[in-house]
Amino acid sequence: MNENLTMDSAKQHIEEIRKERFWIGVGKNPLRKTVLRAVKHLSAELYSKDVHFLMELIQNAEDNEYSDGVEPSLEFMITAQDITATGAPATLLIFNNEQGFSRKNMESICDVGDSTKAGNRKRGYIGEKGIGFKSVFLLTAQPYIFSNGYQIRFSETPCPECDIAYIVPEWVDSKPSVSDIQEIYGHSSTLPTTTLILPLKPNKVKAVKEQLSNLHPELLLFLSKIKRLSVKEDNMDQNLKTIHSVSISSERDIVEKKSIDAESYTVHLTAADGDNPEGECIYYMWRQRFPVKQENKVERRMDVDEWSITLAFPCGKRLNRGMTSVGIYAFLPTEVETDLPFIIQADFLLPSSRETILWDDVWNQGILHCVPNAFINAFVSLVKTREDAPASSLASMFHFLPINTSRHPKLDVIRESIRAKLLQENIIPSESHSTQKFFHKPQEVGRLMPTFWNILLKAKRQGAKLHNLSSLGKHILNSSFDADEYNAVLNFLGIEFVDIKWYPMCIQSCNLVLGVGEDVYVELLRFLAVNWSSHFEGTAVRHIPLLKYVDAAGNVSLLSIREAQTQYTLCRSECAQHISWLIDWSKEFRSAGNLVFLPEKTQEFFVNMDFVSSWLRDYEIVKILNVYGYASLLRKSLGSNRTLVLDFAYFLSLSFSKGFISESKGKRLCSEMPVLNSYGGVTMKWKGVLVPANGSNWVELMGSNPWREEDFVELAEEYLHPGQYAGQSVPKGTLINFLRSCACASDIPDICPPDAPFSTVSGPLTKQNAFLLLEWIMKLRSRRVDIPSKFLSSIKNGSWLKVTIGGFTEYKPPSESFLPSSSWGSLVQSGSDMVDIPLVDERFYGNKISQYEEELKAIGVLSDCGQACEFIGKHLMSLATNYNLTATKVVAMLNFIKFLREKYLPVDKFINTIKKVKWVRTSCGERLPAESVLYDGGWEAASAISKVPFLDQGYYGNDILNYKTELDLLGVLVSFKGNYDMVINFLKPSASLNYLGAEPLLLALKCIRNTYESGKVVTSLKNAKCLKTNDGYMNPGQCFLFDHEWGCILEVFEGFPFVDVGFYGSEILDYRYELGQLGVVVDLDAAGKAFCNDFKRRASSKSIIKNHVLSFLTCYKKLRSSQPQLAAKFRECVREAKWLRTRVADFRSPEDCILYGADWQSISRITVLPFVDDGDKWYGNSIHEFRDELENLGVLVHFEKGSKLVFEHIFFPQDPADITPDSVISLLKCIKNFTTEGQKSLPETFLKRINQTRWLKTTVGYKSPKECLLFDSKLRSSLQRQDGLFIDEDYYGAAMSSFKKEIDAIGVIVDMRSSDATSLLAHHIKSQSEFARIVRIYDYLRECDWRPDDGAQKRVWVPTSLSDGMWVNPEECVLHDDHGLFNSLLHILDEHYEQKLLTFFWEAFEVRRSPSTNDYCMLWMEWGNTRPVVSHDECCAFWGHVIWHWNAKTEEMISESVAKVPAVSPAFDDVHLVNKWDVFLPDDLLLKDLFGRSSQDPLFVWCPVKNIRSIPQAKLHDVYAKIGVRKMSKSVSIYEVSASKCGELKRVKANDAYIVKGLVMLILGFLGDPSLNIEVKDRHETVKLLLNVTVLETPEPITVSYSLKMGSGKVVKVSTSQMVRWERENSEFFTQKLEKSGGQRSVIEYATRFSEAIAQGLFWEKEDQINRLAELIKVGFLMGFDEDAVDYFMKSKNMQISLEDEEFLASAFPSC
Repeated sequence: MNENLTMDSAKQHIEEIRKERFWIGVGKNPLRKTVLRAVKHLSAELYSKDVHFLMELIQNAEDNEYSDGVEPSLEFMITAQDITATGAPATLLIFNNEQGFSRKNMESICDVGDSTKAGNRKRGYIGEKGIGFKSVFLLTAQPYIFSNGYQIRFSETPCPECDIAYIVPEWVDSKPSVSDIQEIYGHSSTLPTTTLILPLKPNKVKAVKEQLSNLHPELLLFLSKIKRLSVKEDNMDQNLKTIHSVSISSERDIVEKKSIDAESYTVHLTAADGDNPEGECIYYMWRQRFPVKQENKVERRMDVDEWSITLAFPCGKRLNRGMTSVGIYAFLPTEVETDLPFIIQADFLLPSSRETILWDDVWNQGILHCVPNAFINAFVSLVKTREDAPASSLASMFHFLPINTSRHPKLDVIRESIRAKLLQENIIPSESHSTQKFFHKPQEVGRLMPTFWNILLKAKRQGAKLHNLSSLGKHILNSSFDADEYNAVLNFLGIEFVDIKWYPMCIQSCNLVLGVGEDVYVELLRFLAVNWSSHFEGTAVRHIPLLKYVDAAGNVSLLSIREAQTQYTLCRSECAQHISWLIDWSKEFRSAGNLVFLPEKTQEFFVNMDFVSSWLRDYEIVKILNVYGYASLLRKSLGSNRTLVLDFAYFLSLSFSKGFISESKGKRLCSEMPVLNSYGGVTMKWKGVLVPANGSNWVELMGSNPWREEDFVELAEEYLHPGQYAGQSVPKGTLINFLRSCACASDIPDICPPDAPFSTVSGPLTKQNAFLLLEWIMKLRSRRVDIPSKFLSSIKNGSWLKVTIGGFTEYKPPSESFLPSSSWGSLVQSGSDMVDIPLVDERFYGNKISQYEEELKAIGVLSDCGQACEFIGKHLMSLATNYNLTATKVVAMLNFIKFLREKYLPVDKFINTIKKVKWVRTSCGERLPAESVLYDGGWEAASAISKVPFLDQGYYGNDILNYKTELDLLGVLVSFKGNYDMVINFLKPSASLNYLGAEPLLLALKCIRNTYESGKVVTSLKNAKCLKTNDGYMNPGQCFLFDHEWGCILEVFEGFPFVDVGFYGSEILDYRYELGQLGVVVDLDAAGKAFCNDFKRRASSKSIIKNHVLSFLTCYKKLRSSQPQLAAKFRECVREAKWLRTRVADFRSPEDCILYGADWQSISRITVLPFVDDGDKWYGNSIHEFRDELENLGVLVHFEKGSKLVFEHIFFPQDPADITPDSVISLLKCIKNFTTEGQKSLPETFLKRINQTRWLKTTVGYKSPKECLLFDSKLRSSLQRQDGLFIDEDYYGAAMSSFKKEIDAIGVIVDMRSSDATSLLAHHIKSQSEFARIVRIYDYLRECDWRPDDGAQKRVWVPTSLSDGMWVNPEECVLHDDHGLFNSLLHILDEHYEQKLLTFFWEAFEVRRSPSTNDYCMLWMEWGNTRPVVSHDECCAFWGHVIWHWNAKTEEMISESVAKVPAVSPAFDDVHLVNKWDVFLPDDLLLKDLFGRSSQDPLFVWCPVKNIRSIPQAKLHDVYAKIGVRKMSKSVSIYEVSASKCGELKRVKANDAYIVKGLVMLILGFLGDPSLNIEVKDRHETVKLLLNVTVLETPEPITVSYSLKMGSGKVVKVSTSQMVRWERENSEFFTQKLEKSGGQRSVIEYATRFSEAIAQGLFWEKEDQINRLAELIKVGFLMGFDEDAVDYFMKSKNMQISLEDEEFLASAFPSC
C-alpha cells in the first residue's frame, strides 16, 4: 500500500529529483549527454496515432494499485475552460481513484525506460514499453499531475536550467489549483486521488474528441481491475457539446475449474451513450492458463512461465456503439477483426501502433496455438454444464463455433484446429425417448430430412412408437437442433444426413404404413415422391411393403414398389365416376393379368395430391386409368380363354353404350382385341373381320376367303347370340352391330380387296360377276382406296374380259384390250399393216359397259390414240429385239410417222416407244437413233478426230434421205450445226491424235470451248503429240505461247519450245485459254514458274555460270524499268535459290550474300562473312554495276543492315587476347543496329554461340557474357569490384558504358539486384576463401533476398581462420545449439556469423534453427555406444525435444534408433542407459513398489524428479511405450496359489460379495457403449457369467507370486496377497471378508482388487477395456452400488441401458 504524502513532503521530493537527477542548481550534469540521447530516443518512439495516448492511459490505470473496497474507475472529462492559463483551446482531465503516486512512481515517471511495472507481468501489469504516460506529449506541450500531494507538470520544451525536455518535473502552485479541478469535477463528489490535466494542442482537439466519443464499450471485458469508465464534456451550453458522453460498467461472477487450471465467469456489460437508454450484453468468459513452452520464450517475457488466455462469448448482440467489432485484445483492444464469433484476449506482443499483433513472433504463435484447446474446454463447459436444461436450449450455444473463414491465414489455422478437436468431443445432443440427454461425437450423429421429421412427429401423436430411432445404425440428431438455421454449424462439424438405407428401416420398424392414419400415410408417400429421384430410387425402399391395394377377394393388402413395377399393375381411376364400374369389372375378370386397384378411400385422398400422383405415374408405380386404359391393359391379359374373350367384347359394348368409351377409342380397342373365329378357336391378331360366310357377296365372287393370308377372320356364330353380362341384358344382333360399327366387320363391295390374286379372274367371268367386280372397283375409287398391287395385277392380267380381234372374239386381259373411240379409228386402219389391235366386245356387254369407262382404265384397258401408237411401237420394237426389223419395215415405220404428222395426230408416244431401242444400223453397228448421224460435208473435219456412227445408207438405200424430218424427230443428227458433243462422245484415242492438221486441231479447241464435257478432249490431246512448234510436234505440256512483254526471261537459258503461229495462223491466239487447259504455257505466271523451276534446278546442280548470272541481271534490269510488277515476281523466284558464288567458295541465296564495301572491314576480324565473289575468275568488277539490282534481290550492301548475317557468321579466334576492343565495340554496334530495327530479342543461336566462348575480359579473366557482371558504382558500399565477375571497363574504354543495353542483350548481367546477378554471385562465392569477402557477398545476397534454385547444390562456409575454412552442406549446420550438446556432430553458425546472416542461412539454405529429431537420435546413439551414464539435464534436453516434436515420423525414427533408454533405481542417483527390453514402465504403482524393494538394478524408466511442463510424465510414458518399452502390468507373470487352499471356505450370498443390481447396471451401461459394438444377447450372456458364480468367503488372503523376466534373461520374483479372486473356469468367486474397521485404506484396497477381478473376469479377451471398466466399478463400490447414485453417475458419463437391458435386470433381480 502506498504511503500518504503531505504536500510539503511531496514538494521536497520533487526538489530532490531536480537536484540529484538533473543537477539543477548544483552544476554541470556529468550524465547530461546520456540523458539527452535517451530523451531523443523517447521522442522518436512516441506513437504516431492519436489513439495511442488513450490506450496508454487506460493501460496505466489498469496497472495501478487500488485500495480495498474501492470500485476502480477511470473518468475522462474535456472542458473548454483554460484552467492551466496556457492558452489551450480545450483541456482534458483524467480522474482515477487509484491509491496515488508513490515516491517510487514519481521517480520512475521522471526517467526514460524505468518503469515500476518492469518484470511484473506475473502480477497482472499490462504496460511494458517504457513510454506510457509520456505518450500524452502527442496531445499536450505541458501535462499536469495532481496525485497524493504531488502537483507537478512536465514540458516538451527543454528546461532552461538543464536543457532536458519531457522528464524534468516542475512544481505547480497555481493554475490550476485543486479548487479549479474540483470546480470542473463537481462539488457533489469527492475528487479522485489522481488527476491528469492535459491542455490540448490546437491541432489535436478534434482528434481527441473523436477518440473519446468512439471509446469501445468492450474495453472493460478484459480489464481485471477497472469496473467503470466514463467520458463527459464540461460545457454549460448543451448545444455546443461535440462529444458523446459514454458510461461503461461491468459485473462478473467466477467459477473455478481447478482440474484444467481454468475458470469461467460471466460479465454483464452495460453502456450508456449520452441520453440514449443503456445497452447491455452478457459475455460468457473462459480464462485458462497454459505453460509457456521453451521455444516460445522471448526476451520481453522471460519472467513469464504461463499464458493466461481469455475467451469472451457474447450472449446477444455485442456492444460496439456502431464501431468495428474487435476480435483480439491485448488487455486493451487492437484493430484486428478476426471474423470469429468470440473474442480472444491474451498477453500478445504488439507493435507500437497497437493496430495489430506481431503475427510471426514466436511468443504470439505459442499463444495462438493454445487458443483451440481453450475454446474446446470452454465450449464443452458451455454445452454440458446444465444437466437440467432441455436439449433445445443448447443449440444456441453452437453459434459460437467459428464456421466462417477468417481473413487472416493464421486465424484460419486456429479455426481448422478447433474443428478437428470438436470432432473428437461428445458435444452433439441426440434424440432420446427419455428426459435424459445423450451427447455423441459429430461423426456418430446423423440428420433427418425436415419433411420426414414432420411425419415422425405426426405419427408419434397418433401413437406410433419411435423408440428405435437411434438403434438403426446411427444416433439421430435432436429434433430441436436439426433445423435449417443450424445448417452452417452442422456442415462445419461434418454432421451429415443419415444414409438413405436408414429410412426404409425406420418406416418398417415404426410401422408408418398400416399403423398411422390415411393422412400420414399419404404424406409419407409424398415425402418419398419428392425425394425419389435424388435419394430413394434404387434403394431398399423399393422392397418394403408400402402400397395399399384391393385384392381379388376385396381385402386391402400391401405391395412393395418393386412388385408394383414388375409383378403387378396397380391402378387408380382417372375419373371418380368410373371407380366402382372398374372395380366391379376387375372382380368379374378376377384381377386378370395382376391388374389391381387402390382402395377407394386411398384414391379419394389422391384427389388433391397431384405431386404424389405424378410420381406414382411417372415411375410406373401406379397407372392412372380411365375405362379405355383399363380395357387396353386388360386386353393383353385375355389369352386364349374363350369366355374372357367373349366377355371382353361385351364389356366394350356395354362401356360404349354407357358413354364410358368414345367411338374412336371403341374402334381402336376392337381393332386390337382377340376374337372367336368360325373354327372354334381364338384369333389373337387380325387385320380385318368378315361377316359370316352364309349369304355373303364375297363367297359369291371369290368362292373362298382370300383375306386369310392377310389375317382376316370370319366371326364365330356366338357373336350373333343374345347374352346376360354384369347384370346387363344384351339382345340378339346387338353385339354384331357393335362390331360392324367398331370392328369394321364387312362384305363386298364394302371390304378392301386382299393383296393377293384370286383364281376367278384367270378365266372368263360371267357378265353379272364382271359388273360386280367393276362395281367393287368403283366403290374403292370413290373412297380413294389404293387397290392392292397383287389383286389389281390379277385383274389386269387375267383373261376374263371379252374382246374382238380382226373380226374374231376371245377373252383377253384388260391390259391388252382397247376401248375403241371414233377419233382414232383411221389409225387402226393405217397401223393394221403392222399389228392387229384387240377391242372390248360392246355387243356382249351392251351399253352398260360405258358406265365403267374409268374403272376399265383403272384396271388397264387402253382407250386413247397415244396408247394405240405405243402398242404399235412396242410390237415393232419386239421385232427389233429379235433382229426382224428389216429395212422395209423401217421405211414403213418412217412413213407411219409421216402419216401421223400429216394427219396432225400425236406422234410422241410412238416415237418415245421406238427411240429407246438400238435398231438403227450405222458404221459402228446397231445404235439408238440419238446415237446416229446422217452424213454430209460438215462432218469432214470431225471425222479426223472422232469415230462418228454414220447411218448405213448402203443398207437403207438413198430413199432414206427422203425422211430427214422423221429421222430428226427420232433424234438422228442430220447436220453438224456445232454438235460438238457427238464429236466428243466418239473421240478417237490419243494414239490417233498425233500430228493433227490445223483444222482438226482448231475443231478440237472449239470442242473444248463449247462443251461442258471438254475434259475428255483435254485428256486425249494432252497425251498426244498434236501441237506443231519451232522444234517439231510436241505434247501441249512441253510448249510455250510466246509473249513479247516477258519473253526475254525465257532466253536466259536454252530449250523453251514455242507454238508455231505461222502454221496455225493468228486464229490460234484466240484460243489462249483452251491451250492453257491442254498444258501449254500461255501466261507469265506459268512461264515464270517454268523459268523458276529451271532456274532452281540449275541452281541446285550449281550449273548457273557467270554468263547466265550477268544475262539474268541484264534482263532483270530491263524488266524493272519496263515491267516492275513482272520483275517483282522473278525476284521472289530467285531470292531463295543458291546461285550466287561467294568468297568462301560456295553458292548462296542473295539474302545470304554481302556485296563487299569498306564499312565491313572492322567486323570481318571476328566473323566469316559470305561476300559475293568479285574476283577475276568469277564475276569481276562488273558485278558492282548491278549493285541496285543485287540489293533489290536481297543481297546485303549496307553495314547498318548486316547485323543478322554478322550474328550468323560470328567466329571468335581461339586466343581471346587477339580480340581487340574495337572488334567488341563493332559487334555491340551491330547489336544496337539490330535492336533499332524493332527486333525485340537477339537470335537464340547467336546468343548460344557467343556464350559458348569466353571472350569478354573481366577483373578475374576472360568469361562468356552470361558469366559476367556490369559493375554499378552504387554498390561500392556493399561490394567491391574485385568481389565479383565484373567487366574490365578500363580495358574497353569509356565507350563501353554507352552500350549498357546491348551488353544486357548478349547476356551480361547489368541489374545487380536481379536473381541472375545474385545467382552468379552465389556460384562465384564458392571459389573464395577470404572470410571478409565471403561475408560481403553473403550480406549482399541477403539484402537482395536471394534464394538458391531448386536442385542447386547448397554450401555454407565455416571459417577456421580469417583466410581459411571449409565448405560444408547446410544439413551439417544449425544456427543455434541452446543446450551445447552438438559440437561433435554439427557446425554451429552463431559462433561465426551475426544474427542477420543467421536469418539468411535459415531462409536461403534452409539451415535448421536448431538440431532436428534425427540429430538428437544420432546424438543419443553416440551416447549409448560410448557412455553408460547421462546427466538429468541431458535427459531433459533430449526427451523434452522428442515430446515436443512427437508424431508418427518421430515415433518411427526413435523406435529404430533408440536401443537404450534412461533408467533409474532407488539405490542410485545416476541415470543409466539400459537396453529398453530390460526396463519397464511403472504403470502399476503397487507392483513398482514391490519390485523396487526387491531389486538393486535400474528396472524403471527415468522421469524428471520435478514436474517440468515441457516433459509431462504421462506423455513421456506414452513415448516410452511406443518405442518398445514394456509396461510392467503387461510383462509381469503371475503364479497364484489357488484360493481353495487358503483355509476353510464358507459359501455366502452374491449380494454379500457386493454382486448386486447397482453393479450389474454399471456393467450393462458399459457394455452398451456403441463403440464396443456388442449385441444385446451377447451383453446378457457376459453378465450371466458373473450372476452364475458360486461365492466363497475365505478366512485368509490369497497369496500371489509375480515374476518379471528381462531381455537379458534374468528373472526377478516377488510375492504379495490378494483379497478377491474369480476363477472363471470353475465359476467360483473367492473373497476375503472386508473389515471396514481397518480404515479407508482397507476399503480402497478391497475396492481396487474387487473391481480388477470383476473387469478381468468379464473382459479377459479384451484387455484394452479392463482398466476402463475397473475404474467405473471402483467408483460404484465406493458409492455402495446405490442404484440412484449409480443412475446419476452413469448419466454423467453419458451411459445408458436399453429397454432390453431393463427387462434383463428386472428378471435377474425380481425383488428389487
